Amino acid sequence: MIIISEYKNINPYITKDGSQIRELIHPDMHNNKAQSLAEAIIQPGQKTIKHQHGKSEELYYILSGQGMMTMNNDIFSVKEKDSIAILPGTPHCIENTGAKPLHILCMCSPAYSHADTELLE
Repeated sequence: MIIISEYKNINPYITKDGSQIRELIHPDMHNNKAQSLAEAIIQPGQKTIKHQHGKSEELYYILSGQGMMTMNNDIFSVKEKDSIAILPGTPHCIENTGAKPLHILCMCSPAYSHADTELLE
């Protein structure tokens, strides 16, 4: 089976943490099995709500922009081409500290679900 997802056909939505998401590949829409791939967009000055995922491991790849990432009690800067691994149960959020939208490629395994997202603030 071939699975292709065209960006122009993907409607964005707002996740529980407040970021705008486009699910590029997700089992609920594309019949793949174990993971999801999404683009998150954080506007300048915007910060996501601190949250954690009970089951999903997330990988962030910064496509463009810059920000400050909080994981547990650690705060560090992120920029284009940086990668961040977020293990299940790790409280995290990200703030766009730049003048342009922060674009992040988000990979989750198992796939992202609202039910697996616990808001902490």
